[in-house]
Amino acid sequence: MNRVESDFSLVQVPVHLREFVVEQDYERYTPVDHAVWRYVMRQNLSFLSKTAHAAYVDGLRTSGISVERIPNIREMNESLAQIGWGAVTINGFIPAVAFFDFQAHGILPIACDIRQYEHIAYTPAPDIIHEAAGHAPIIKDEKYRSYLKCFGEIGSRALSSREDYELYEAIRLLSIVKEDPHSTEAEIRAAELELEQKAQAVQEVSEANQLARLYWWTVEYGLIGDLENPQIYGAGLLSSVGESMSCLKDDVRKIPFSLQACIETDYDITKPQPQLFVCRDFDELIEAVQEFAKTMAMSVGGTESLIKASKMPQTSTSVYSSGLQVSGVLSELEFDDRGEAVYLKTAGPTALAVGGKELPGHGKTCHAEGFGSPIGLLAGEPTPLEAFTDGQLEVYGIVADRTATLTFASGVQVVGRVAYIRRENGKIVLIGFDNCTVTYRGKTLFRAEWGTYDMAVGEKIVSVFAGAADREAFATGTHKPSAVNARRPVYSPEQKRLHRLYQRVRDIREQAPAAETAQRVLAEVVREADEAFPDDWLIRLEILEILHERCLLPDKQAHLRRALEALREKDGEQAQLIDNGLLLIGK
Repeated sequence: MNRVESDFSLVQVPVHLREFVVEQDYERYTPVDHAVWRYVMRQNLSFLSKTAHAAYVDGLRTSGISVERIPNIREMNESLAQIGWGAVTINGFIPAVAFFDFQAHGILPIACDIRQYEHIAYTPAPDIIHEAAGHAPIIKDEKYRSYLKCFGEIGSRALSSREDYELYEAIRLLSIVKEDPHSTEAEIRAAELELEQKAQAVQEVSEANQLARLYWWTVEYGLIGDLENPQIYGAGLLSSVGESMSCLKDDVRKIPFSLQACIETDYDITKPQPQLFVCRDFDELIEAVQEFAKTMAMSVGGTESLIKASKMPQTSTSVYSSGLQVSGVLSELEFDDRGEAVYLKTAGPTALAVGGKELPGHGKTCHAEGFGSPIGLLAGEPTPLEAFTDGQLEVYGIVADRTATLTFASGVQVVGRVAYIRRENGKIVLIGFDNCTVTYRGKTLFRAEWGTYDMAVGEKIVSVFAGAADREAFATGTHKPSAVNARRPVYSPEQKRLHRLYQRVRDIREQAPAAETAQRVLAEVVREADEAFPDDWLIRLEILEILHERCLLPDKQAHLRRALEALREKDGEQAQLIDNGLLLIGK
């Protein structure tokens, strides 16, 4: 068992999602990282205990999260396992459909990076503060986690488009560049322009994109309860010091939740939200996502759904009315004069399944080059081929070792020697032909020299959804992890010196040595901070907090307060952060 697997021994991660899971590597977090976590958590706990959903405060405890330090994923899993959930660490943004898929399995994907000290109030990049402190606590509420699971099951089957995936890559790149302290202004602007171009290239809003909007306005930025006095439950708000406070002010519009309004309202991850939706309760959200599911390709099927899937260069599954499920990248469709799809074709590894279970002998190895088959009734025959009796099969010459000619109502013609007839659950799902040729309007769709032709049977396509029917057997997910990754930080000697100062402060707080030792160490840290790090407000807050609580060094307390006052006057953006920190310390 490797280390990543041991980190998640309490979590059963499906095979097709394992490629997104990364090791947390807990030792890489610096003392500054822990101080950033602690500042945000103390602020949020103080403010959100009055304004967040009732499950939040108790949920922090039951999800294995401490205010004092960045959570260890192993400890979180020990706590989450008690409510049937788990968590894994991932590398930043992952495709929405993959994120939803994790939640469908009761797994919370947590970005393991943490925001920079300079971005302590808000970061556009997913980080462990957002994922762990934002998402995990509300899972304590049974209805809420039911919503997450329901959303995950539906969202993991949503069809996206090529433009969606390119937009995701642009968003991921921008979030990485903005959070990277070594990024230049030119690199940031180039990433912003890339995102603008990819956003403009999106011509139609896919069902995956619509669900991503619904997720944003509920799970990420949702309010609940009374429109005039709502509570916060969205993770984006619960994890943002600034926005959790500003979102309840009158200048942020509060709109009664509606499914239609949410899926029609786009969002910008780099800016505070100008409006928020207030749901009545979590039951309203469950009803909404179930209602949306009725409009999705997985529910309606047909030509329109096949066309949507053909625009998605990832694995999708087309379900015939016989129950046969064809999983692969849908590459080509043939249409009749009415514009109805009469033949589908996949490219690359394809698998066939029934009821979500891969058929033996019809996995990706067998259909490594793709799969193609007609859709529809036989010409002049009202009975669907999948419902044929043995007698009806014999009328059409569909008997083992006999050559048959099948002409479909669409004009697709299949000529070959019948090799086998396969029934599942009382319906014919496949007919195999040797020495077979398939043609349509003068176009050859299958040649005899290509081997056995496995023909899917079905009058129509009743469902189309993202991903494979048997995801475990197929082993790969709808999307692949991005090749764009954040650079691991390389710390300068000066930064390492600052880390050591933060660690000394942390040791004093955690070990609580005698007053004489605490005073000596903290006085040394203050002198070194004044000498080398005059603009660091957070370490001064950390020292002042300890001195104030233990009634030590009143002269140093006064000195620190003066330094903090000077810093708040110097930089308006950090003034509120300093004020909030002083408020928790007290006068």
